[in-house]
Amino acid sequence: MNVENTKAQMRKGVLEYCILSVLSQEELYPPDIIAKLKDAKLIVVEGTLYPLLTRLKDAGFLTYRWEESRSGPPRKYYKLTPVGQKFLNELDETWDDLAQAVKKMTRRNAR
Repeated sequence: MNVENTKAQMRKGVLEYCILSVLSQEELYPPDIIAKLKDAKLIVVEGTLYPLLTRLKDAGFLTYRWEESRSGPPRKYYKLTPVGQKFLNELDETWDDLAQAVKKMTRRNAR
């Protein structure tokens, strides 16, 4: 088993949660979302982000607006919907419970 594959799967498992969280703070253009995820060491590429944004939009958690760009085509800016905020609140609770459970079950508890 390759540890890098496992680490990548762990990151993928929390990507939607992180995307919703970052969009709850401000409206963003996808390259800005990617930059924030990379800064947090949640490495992601456009080919991963765009399908997630589409799925979250189709589920009613995100909306977007177009903005004209001075250099190139119009830009799509995403933001959380009220339904998305409610879903994020539920994920926050689940994350807290999950983090506590994992801490209990791993060596992190012994530190």
